[in-house]
Amino acid sequence: MLRFDIISAIPALMESPLSHSIMQRAKDKGLMQVHLHNLREYGLGKHQQIDDYQYGGGAGMVMMPEPLDTVIEKLKSERNYDEIIYCTPDGETFQQKRANRLSLKNNIMIICGHYKGIDQRIRDMHVTLEISIGNYVLSGGELAAVIIVDSVGRLIPGVLNDESSALFDSHQDDLIAPPIYTRPSEYKGLAVPEVLLSGNDALIDEWRFNESIKRTKK
Repeated sequence: MLRFDIISAIPALMESPLSHSIMQRAKDKGLMQVHLHNLREYGLGKHQQIDDYQYGGGAGMVMMPEPLDTVIEKLKSERNYDEIIYCTPDGETFQQKRANRLSLKNNIMIICGHYKGIDQRIRDMHVTLEISIGNYVLSGGELAAVIIVDSVGRLIPGVLNDESSALFDSHQDDLIAPPIYTRPSEYKGLAVPEVLLSGNDALIDEWRFNESIKRTKK
């Protein structure tokens, strides 16, 4: 079973997308666990402070090291983590091959940044993998964390009804998936390619491979 522990200042942002469809199915089958940890519960003082001004000046607040270090150390004392991921725009661009590798792990922690980000010392002390979901900036790492969990979770054997389905997704084998069709065989003058109606598996596989090559080149 794959377990995710996600640290966030706003965990409620992730509750809905992780509680429906394939993600909920994975949890119901006992194949995946997702635990959300509210950083505010580890904040300092009566106001549960988790952020402060930058040293050296500049706009935007920074997530303080103490609350993050406390919750991370608590979680690390309970289990060993294969990866501690920080979602950040300057991280490694997330790709299918990374999702494949993460799906083979047992325990993964994800830290969701907020404001201008987290104190660099937390990255130096704890983070083993920094991931970006694209060259743009979000208000926080929560949506990035959901994307990582979704893309990794669906790869766990037994999560999808047809386990071979994930093997033919776009970006597996570095190819874009071919066009797909369903009934009816003709719609508004547009017909399904005859080869897909032929019943000849070898020809269908060849057609799909060639279409994948065309789409990938394009």
